[in-house]
Amino acid sequence: MKAMAFRQYGGPEVLEPMELPEPKVGPDWVLIRAEAASVNPVDWKLRQGGLDALIPAHFPVIPGWDVAGVVERVGPAVADVRPGDEVIAYDRQDHLQWGTYAELVAAPLRTVGPRPARASWEQAGALPLVGLTAYQALTERLGVQAGQTVLVHAASGGVGRMAVQIARILGADVIGTASERNHEHLRALGVTPVTYGDGLVDRVRDLHPGGVDAVLDLAGGRALEDSPALARDRTRITSIVDPAVLELGGQYLFVRPDREHLARLAGWVDDGLLQIDVGATLPLAEAAEAQRMQEAGEVQGKVVLTM
Repeated sequence: MKAMAFRQYGGPEVLEPMELPEPKVGPDWVLIRAEAASVNPVDWKLRQGGLDALIPAHFPVIPGWDVAGVVERVGPAVADVRPGDEVIAYDRQDHLQWGTYAELVAAPLRTVGPRPARASWEQAGALPLVGLTAYQALTERLGVQAGQTVLVHAASGGVGRMAVQIARILGADVIGTASERNHEHLRALGVTPVTYGDGLVDRVRDLHPGGVDAVLDLAGGRALEDSPALARDRTRITSIVDPAVLELGGQYLFVRPDREHLARLAGWVDDGLLQIDVGATLPLAEAAEAQRMQEAGEVQGKVVLTM
């Protein structure tokens, strides 16, 4: 099968087209013929070796954890997914080797959910990681409920756009930090935008003098440092980018695969409650350029590879 892979850690140039064997399909796994795979920050961080201390790599490594496609075949223990089903997956495994930048993707059943019927293949492929991250942070870590106020740092990024919409679906009022060029987009999603930088605490306090109920940090750095002055309860600060949140009394989240959560996200897309913004699509062979664009922040919305 055709895939984009790397034989060693490094810059975008280490990604190269390869002809690799078809991945094996375990008893409770499915084989997906990919239609689209999205590019996430974790992809280029892994390519650089940034998670080598956590996840072992077996080279050559096919990067990518997001995929949308059609089930080609299933393992003998799989009963509720069949060949021909259209699915999405957050295919994070316990080692790096068989990722989603490939024509065929083997995924554990626990990582697989239904494709949203109203989404294009590109949109479907862009949903799993960002959708699960936002959903798990808001529901499991922060316990967001209707009538509460949530502050989302980096609200116009990939996870941020999911988070502000999901918080609204949950019935919360949302404040989102973003650069001014993204304020109008956030307003269209029902979010009150505020700018980054000096005076952020005062700007948020002007809106909510008593502070906010929960803070989701997707930026780290200064934004996270300002968060304890804005949250009524420090335990309701969650970061996905900076473990230093633990020193502040908050919580850190590393997203996990979850079939039920994927199905819920797909349902919200089909109900018209959740939109998926795709900013650029490139063919699989241009995966290196796609990662470079994503890392440089040149695209508003998700960068997606098509097969």
